[in-house]
Amino acid sequence: MTALACVAREPRALIAERLDAIEREHDVRLLFAVESGSRAWGFASPDSDYDVRFVYAHPAEWYLSVDTQRDVIELPIEDEMDINGWELRKALNLLIRPNPVLLEWLRSPIVYRADGEAMVKLLDLAEKTAHQRPCGHHYLQLCRNQYRRFIDGQEKVKLKKYFYALRPALALMWLRSNPDRALPMNLAELRAGLDLPSGLSTFLDEMVTRKAMTHELGDGPRLVLLDALIEEEIARAEQVLPEATAPSADLRQEANGLFRDLVLGR
Repeated sequence: MTALACVAREPRALIAERLDAIEREHDVRLLFAVESGSRAWGFASPDSDYDVRFVYAHPAEWYLSVDTQRDVIELPIEDEMDINGWELRKALNLLIRPNPVLLEWLRSPIVYRADGEAMVKLLDLAEKTAHQRPCGHHYLQLCRNQYRRFIDGQEKVKLKKYFYALRPALALMWLRSNPDRALPMNLAELRAGLDLPSGLSTFLDEMVTRKAMTHELGDGPRLVLLDALIEEEIARAEQVLPEATAPSADLRQEANGLFRDLVLGR
């Protein structure tokens, strides 16, 4: 079964309708639309939102203007659906910095819509962005913020909050252990590429199963195994992460060429 097939038929149909409406009402072409939240990460609850993200291009004439124009499309959250996207020029500028969120979109296991050729070209560019440095800083900040806000200093915590600190901690471990491999978005794939203690893996399997079956995991005491892993990855990343660097002129030139090709449909 494909990852998309795991999304029920009714929400898939509703997402397709809303994506069609975006193209009609905004006169844009969607290059891809994917799931970006807990459903794509592999630890959704029954009531998790559908976090649909997309990149789009306007007709060429739209870009021939001296006016600064809006570069995002956002729909109101409705029917547990959070749908928004970025205009192509904005997306490419973020990709070559690079932007870890956009890298995750491009590697999402749940793809609602895609121009296959455009996706291949965008992924090819993404692989050239030397993503280790800025991705590391992104996941360090995310991990540190989630841990300090919801876990550190607490006697009891909402157990689901561990997922939101653990996933960036495992991402930091992946970037350190697999420096030449692309970072997976899905938690199961991420774990498969890491050497985790067997006790921790068994515990995570149980947590993921419980979260898939219930709306709320409830509160519980601090989890020593997870605390130790998260704190260790934060400490390591704080010591060894290098400073981010600006994209090279060659990379920016390649992004400009891709931008023209995708806008002109070449």
